[in-house]
Amino acid sequence: MDDKVIELFSGRNLVYIATIMKDGAPQVSPVWANYDGGYILVNTAEGRIKHKNILRDPRVAVSVVSRDNPLDMTTIRGIVDELIPDYGYEHADTLTRQYMGRDHYPFRRDDEKRIILKIKPVKIFVLPELKMND
Repeated sequence: MDDKVIELFSGRNLVYIATIMKDGAPQVSPVWANYDGGYILVNTAEGRIKHKNILRDPRVAVSVVSRDNPLDMTTIRGIVDELIPDYGYEHADTLTRQYMGRDHYPFRRDDEKRIILKIKPVKIFVLPELKMND
């Protein structure tokens, strides 16, 4: 994985994941995500539309854009290789530290079961280094 891509997933940059609806239409959600060991890890809750879509079709597209420079971005096509339970909120807490600088996920709900979408990148598109004033 390109260092620029890893850096984008290591920052406080919002990530967008596209899944495929039952009728074939795309569905896009903003999410928190990170990169670890060759995989993109997206945290969500069981039963959300992206979870239901992935159970039917594991193909996804993910895009991340730098919050400091919107021309610094990447788009990745991939496959959800695994759904990992995060019932103890360990990964959600990791992402909370990354995105909010807080130790614990503040939106925890008793009726919610968190899961991790483990995405294997298949095709990576990276723009050349550009700045807003170039």
